[in-house]
Amino acid sequence: MWFVFAALSAVFAALTAILAKVGIEGVNSNLATAVRTAVVLVMAWGMVFLTNAQGGLGSIGRKSWLFLILSGLATGASWLCYYHALQIGEASKVVPVDKLSTVLTLILAFVFLHEKFTAKSLIGCALLAAGTLLMVL
Repeated sequence: MWFVFAALSAVFAALTAILAKVGIEGVNSNLATAVRTAVVLVMAWGMVFLTNAQGGLGSIGRKSWLFLILSGLATGASWLCYYHALQIGEASKVVPVDKLSTVLTLILAFVFLHEKFTAKSLIGCALLAAGTLLMVL
């Protein structure tokens, strides 16, 4: 089931890039990011209330709060950079570079989360990085 949601995430991410590139024309990239973030915020809290998950708010521990806040800051920084890059660059080049996050995530998961880094994942990382370079150069 995780694969279905991951695939849907990829579809929505692709739509995000195209819709953002069209929508950002003539709009300050920081303002566009703020508008997008407001929509995401409303949508996320809507899902919390729709699924009746708001009761779990009080049970979030300190460590989780810290890392969720840090993750939110990283997301915000990523979105600000992404929208600015989309505004000044071509979507067909910005998106592949942005997706190098896959390679970086695998490396960080190996270093910090001690997840397995196999020959297959090493080859996959190398191919993703090489493919990105081929697409943008």
